[in-house]
Amino acid sequence: MSKIEVDPITLQVIGGALHTIAKEMGHVLYRMSYSSIIRESEDLGAGLFDADCNTLCESDSTPMHIGSIPAYLRGINETLHDPWQPGDVVIHNHPYYGSSHSPGIAAVAPVYYEGELVGFSANTAHHVDIGAATPGLIIDVPDVFAEGMLFKGVKLYEGGVRNRALWHFIATNTRVPDQVLGAIEAQVASVEPGVKRFVELLDMYGKDTVFAATRQLMDYSEAMLRKRIAAIPDGEYRAEGFLDDDGRNRGKTLPVKVCVRIEGDSAEVDLSGSSPQVPTAFNVPFEGSTKVACYFAFRAMLLDSATISEHVPQNEGSFRPIKVTAPKGSIFNPEYPAAAEARFNQIQRVVDCIIKALAPVIPEKVTAGCSADVSAIAYSGVRPEGNYWVFIEVNEGAYGGRPESDGPDGIEELMRNTRNNPIEDLGMHLPLICDRYELRDDVMPGAGEYRGGIGMVKVQRYLTDGYLTHESDRHEDPPWGFLGGGDGVAAQVQKFNIAAPDQVEELPAKVHGLRNKKGDCIGVLSACGGGYGDPLARTPEQVREDVLDDFCSVEHAREAYGVVLNSELEIDGAATAARRDEMRG
Repeated sequence: MSKIEVDPITLQVIGGALHTIAKEMGHVLYRMSYSSIIRESEDLGAGLFDADCNTLCESDSTPMHIGSIPAYLRGINETLHDPWQPGDVVIHNHPYYGSSHSPGIAAVAPVYYEGELVGFSANTAHHVDIGAATPGLIIDVPDVFAEGMLFKGVKLYEGGVRNRALWHFIATNTRVPDQVLGAIEAQVASVEPGVKRFVELLDMYGKDTVFAATRQLMDYSEAMLRKRIAAIPDGEYRAEGFLDDDGRNRGKTLPVKVCVRIEGDSAEVDLSGSSPQVPTAFNVPFEGSTKVACYFAFRAMLLDSATISEHVPQNEGSFRPIKVTAPKGSIFNPEYPAAAEARFNQIQRVVDCIIKALAPVIPEKVTAGCSADVSAIAYSGVRPEGNYWVFIEVNEGAYGGRPESDGPDGIEELMRNTRNNPIEDLGMHLPLICDRYELRDDVMPGAGEYRGGIGMVKVQRYLTDGYLTHESDRHEDPPWGFLGGGDGVAAQVQKFNIAAPDQVEELPAKVHGLRNKKGDCIGVLSACGGGYGDPLARTPEQVREDVLDDFCSVEHAREAYGVVLNSELEIDGAATAARRDEMRG
């Protein structure tokens, strides 16, 4: 190992170059992809890694995707049949060998320099259909084999030669071959510049200098996170919640229990006591998803670029201070061959519980409870000519109130960081039409000095017969309020037909392979965030502005905030003072 000490300027230049490479890789992938979940939602991750599978840099995209790639690499190294060689591109998605979940396929190319394997250029992306039991997404399936195509360290290119049999296999085992093959081509096109730019960087500064710099950068990120963990008092901090059900056994909630142990400059997240694994796909791959969620929670709270002055590179160093424990056979560490595709709502709740557990000791670093779920919907059907159409949509949620500001409305929160799919794109390509897309107006978010964010409502209408699989949660457990703030509002999903809009059916959070008729409408109403701080500390002027913006009703202003408005929607100062005195007791 080199003992070179890289000077600060060179260190920053190399660090900046690595980040630029990762961003270029991510940009190539989402700009070239055929699939809207990648092309529009940007549900992907990309970066460079050293030969020991350590993250050197990552794209500014979905934390879940990028954070899981080291586990993918370790899984590939465990399962790869033939040794690495220049020109290889390997694909991998097995949830028991590091994958975040099976639709998240990784593409990996080795980086060789002067004949030596020095690292990897890699990405992951969410594929719209991998031939599972139902189109796009799955919930109620018996085992991992029902998830569709499973790849364990399979060479898509070997020594630069295209594996035509594998490409043919993929094309004939998905409902939408053009989208899937086009997305894989984009992944290959993304790892290629990663290899090229990494080699150019090594040529420019020398291998010893570059890798000395990466070690220093990783050590720096680790030190910065440890410094902030050390500022938290030692102890055990606990929080819990529950998930609605497993997608089959309705009414049977699943406990989520989190214990955060702080000892010096290290932290452990212990998920003992959480639900045993379930007989559906509502389990979570431990290496590729559970651990990544816990790493993210600490980075988000303690290394947020908006709240600290120092720039902290996103690399392996920020993973090192965090230990994650989940009992084997639990929902967060299932035993093979349990299915584990529908895993995102669970890890959102883990992050939410970590925040809740630590909120009393770092109140300035947290938000109140947010949506902490993912409304991921697979709409699908068969065109008249006989070929499938499949569309996966990730709907926005809302954040809880936070120090000094209200929770953001209608936004991707926590682990998601995906973008919405423009309704214009939807209308051009699919037999669906969006009838409604706006903030919820049927409920009020959690009241507080800083109110919770408002969830959204989206109604999609089928223009032909089709199918629906919906992966969501938090219909029963609303987001929590903090420091006197009120709880938020749970999510809902509704179904009705355009011919009878008043005949509304309430759907459970998880729906598997639901058949729909032409004119059927699916309405998603996402959760509203919890409030932060005493609602009576919110100024009457702020409450009035919310009323004028239709974010708050006159009645809610009086009941939750003690603000009385007259018929002209002006503040009645005397009545407001009296009402607030009454509420304070």
